[in-house]
Amino acid sequence: MASSSARSFPSIKAIRTFVVDGVGSGGDYHNVKGGHWLIDTPISTPMSRWENYRASRTSWGINVLGSFCVEVEGSDGTVGFATGFGGPPACWLVHQHFERFLIGADPRDTNHLFEQMYRGSMFYGRKGLPVAVISVIDLAIWDLLGKIRGEPVYKMIGGATRERLDFYCTGPEPTAAKAMGFWGAKVPLPYCPEEGHKGLQKNVEFLKKHRESVGPDFPLMVDCYMSLNVPYTIQIAAACKDLNINWWEECLSPDDTDGFAQIKQAHPQLKFTTGEHEYSRYGFRKLIEGRNLDIIQPDVMWLGGMTELLKVAAMAAAYDIPVVPHASGPYSYHFVVSQTNCPFQEYLANSPDGKSVLPVFGDLFLDEPIPVKGYLDVSQLDKPGFGLTLNPAARLIPAQYLLTPNPERPLGQPAVEQKKSADQGIVNGVVEEIKNLSTS
Repeated sequence: MASSSARSFPSIKAIRTFVVDGVGSGGDYHNVKGGHWLIDTPISTPMSRWENYRASRTSWGINVLGSFCVEVEGSDGTVGFATGFGGPPACWLVHQHFERFLIGADPRDTNHLFEQMYRGSMFYGRKGLPVAVISVIDLAIWDLLGKIRGEPVYKMIGGATRERLDFYCTGPEPTAAKAMGFWGAKVPLPYCPEEGHKGLQKNVEFLKKHRESVGPDFPLMVDCYMSLNVPYTIQIAAACKDLNINWWEECLSPDDTDGFAQIKQAHPQLKFTTGEHEYSRYGFRKLIEGRNLDIIQPDVMWLGGMTELLKVAAMAAAYDIPVVPHASGPYSYHFVVSQTNCPFQEYLANSPDGKSVLPVFGDLFLDEPIPVKGYLDVSQLDKPGFGLTLNPAARLIPAQYLLTPNPERPLGQPAVEQKKSADQGIVNGVVEEIKNLSTS
């Protein structure tokens, strides 16, 4: 923690949160209009075992939370800003829980602040939404630090390790990714194990069609989105051996570490990856130490922010395992260019048909950098913080209009305590009356 002699550095003065109104803007990748490839094309998911949840991922609620934003203001008036997913529940957690650890704190104490938020929410958190909320707070603090110092975030976490950042593209059409200049393409697997042998055959035909469309040497990856099991993974990987699949991604439940060992043992020559739905260094420790994964793929907007991602990357580097972050736009770009064990970055196609390059966060920012011809010059990141300018027309709703009680005020006493207090007031009044009578 900072000493008293360093108190001239701005402290955290205020925390504000916002919900992004509408769709297609902000940090919830899946909060897009109907018809978008990411939600309304056949994609195998953990919910695909039920037929009525196969047609659209919105049917089972993948976009139910929506985007939210955190603004952290320093005592000198400098403002840091970040976006992620979580909607009104995320705003509530910020103001009613995490804010207490932040107001008055030195924003340079990123490790200290992360640990307090993580450990303070351990009884209900450790994974999922609470950690995703911590992530956005952490990113906003890093943005604040960069703006106070006048430096891009990547300069504060190690500096540049290259002059350009190369991308592969996740989308529905590998031919489009190739035409746009990306070095490789990743497609979602359409059919789940519960669709039987016919579904397996359709998956193989689907991948064969895409392999033929881009030629034998263009890297092609497959995203299974936690939807397979060990026997099915072993079977489909064997059936596609001649298709030269570059890697198989997130085949199993994030918690099935033993399963990853089994599929790697069955196919030691193939590459398997996972990690976007792992939420801490503790979970990644199991994945990394098992040495059953060829690449890990944390999401900086879900994992705990830049502070936790740096710890995971250091752990992976000790095992020579590459880190290729899942999506997250410029937040990931700053991380990747600063790390020697991060060879490239994912671009998650944000256009409705996946055939053009649009900003990952939609119209939330005015100047979000995007890859052109499959790469980005690192010099484009040379702006303070994450280098993003909030769009004045961004559809932001301050949390104070959504939450009860207003986050400007702390929660009052629980109803039971209020009743006890009222009852005690009555008792005190009676006692006082008796005293007055006895002295009269």
